[in-house]
Amino acid sequence: MRRIYFLLFAALSALLPSLAQAAWWQADWAYRKPITIDAGPQGAAIGADAGRTPVLVRLHTGNFNFDGVSDTGADLRFIAGDDKTVLNHQIEQFDPLLGMALIWVDLPALPVAASQQIWMYYGNKKAPASGNGQRSFDPDYTLVYHFAESGVPARDTTAYGNHAQTMTTTAEGTLIGRGSMLGNAPLTLPASPSMAVAAGGNFTFSAWVRPETLGAGQVVYVRRDGSAELIVGVDQGVPFVQVNGQRSSPGQPIQAGQWSHLAVKADGQTVTLLVGGRTAATLATALPAFNTPSTLGTDSSAANGWNPMVGVIDEVRVSKVARPDSLLLADALSQGAESRLTAFGPDEQQAGKSHFGFILAAMPLDAWIVVAVLGLMMVFSWMIMIGKSRSYGAIDKANASFMGHFRDAAGAPLDSLAKGNKVPESIRKDSSLWRLYAVAVEEMGRRHARGYDLNAVSSATIGAIRAAMDGVMVRENESMSRRMNWLSTTIEGAPYVGLFGTVIGIMLVFVVAAMAGAVDINSVAPGMAAALLCTAAGLGVAIPALFGYNWLASRSDAIGADMAVFVDEFATRLAEEQGEGRTLRSV
Repeated sequence: MRRIYFLLFAALSALLPSLAQAAWWQADWAYRKPITIDAGPQGAAIGADAGRTPVLVRLHTGNFNFDGVSDTGADLRFIAGDDKTVLNHQIEQFDPLLGMALIWVDLPALPVAASQQIWMYYGNKKAPASGNGQRSFDPDYTLVYHFAESGVPARDTTAYGNHAQTMTTTAEGTLIGRGSMLGNAPLTLPASPSMAVAAGGNFTFSAWVRPETLGAGQVVYVRRDGSAELIVGVDQGVPFVQVNGQRSSPGQPIQAGQWSHLAVKADGQTVTLLVGGRTAATLATALPAFNTPSTLGTDSSAANGWNPMVGVIDEVRVSKVARPDSLLLADALSQGAESRLTAFGPDEQQAGKSHFGFILAAMPLDAWIVVAVLGLMMVFSWMIMIGKSRSYGAIDKANASFMGHFRDAAGAPLDSLAKGNKVPESIRKDSSLWRLYAVAVEEMGRRHARGYDLNAVSSATIGAIRAAMDGVMVRENESMSRRMNWLSTTIEGAPYVGLFGTVIGIMLVFVVAAMAGAVDINSVAPGMAAALLCTAAGLGVAIPALFGYNWLASRSDAIGADMAVFVDEFATRLAEEQGEGRTLRSV
């Protein structure tokens, strides 16, 4: 019956994963990962539908193990919840060695009424790189700078190709990958037809900025065309927008050394400044016409008295439409380090993988080293326990057989078992009592050969024989306890080895999460589970060793007690049968 239950359980275990994963986008992709996008109150809480939105997907070792994916991320595919619709995506950074990736995924809609799930497929080494990167941002984006490249002017990742006209210094480790340093030289944007703004036209500019110091009249974005001007800046820490000399009223200040999302949009009637995705000020005016280059960080005309912005800028976007407030709020809330827009589920394999398999897949190299050390400790401890168990069993069985022969020979001379060769060789090989008996008989024979104790055995001889037997008993106990110290070391050391792996693993999880800017439970849970597996492995090695050690120690003590009793019994019989004070039988 138990065998039938086992077979049924195995069949269900093999069948259920295949049924649960029957809907698979393409069979060539071995793995997929669910990503939940939640703009509602339980997620990013953007308040209103944002429409088509490029969503940042941050991957790091806390939420993705980078095993099975190509080195360049070329086999990554993002599929809608229907498991059919392919979503455009653009890779800003992909580094499996560092365990970090930044990917922009084009969502056709970002509703707040309900969350939506998309799938990230990977695990197809033959897959070509996806060619839809430029379509990840809708055609109304005329310029998008990620600053992902170093040593070259900023590259526009849209199809318009509005690359920067000047070089700037690359800043590493910014809010989203790389950024650009401001303050030394202007970062000039081109004056292409796609960047032109008609009088009263629509326009949106957004960027992340981190000012190093706060001063008077620091400019972030400047565009001039004759007497027309559009300036976005920070004055003594207060963001502002200025159109043709008309400046917005002061609002909430930003802090030096901290990232802030600034955005300005014009809809033909008003110009609105948004800080952190929320409206900070409004000008009741329309934009003038612009057909000239614009600059970031510095005013192209030094005579106007504006000061450069000293700091870092990242993720610059320019649109030819007035973006919805909800989309700009989604950008501000989801692109930062504490995004609640995206949540990652466990990876799935097409053939099915257990929860324990996902934990193993999330284990870093240091955890595998600890588990390997624990595995060796487990192998050695089990080899010792099995070997000792078999040895003690053979000794116990041989001792019992020998005692049967010894008691059957009661009344005969004590050395009759040795002289008569009545004890089988198998018992002689394994019995510790036989070895005690043999050394006692040998000691008696040696004294008889020298002419001592021919008529009676003296008390001194009995003491010498007992001493010889005690010496053999000590060596037998030492032989039985050999390698038992390894079991005690395993009992005490394995939990500490596992705990060491857990501590290192948790440290790495938090460091990587901090570097990647993701601190949600879905990003750190796999790494935490993998780290805790080290402690579980340590306990799994130590607990059987503890039980085995106690059981073997009890058996060893029992065998030692049998030997001590036999020594006393042999000495007593020797004194009774051949001692000086014995009573001779009358004839």
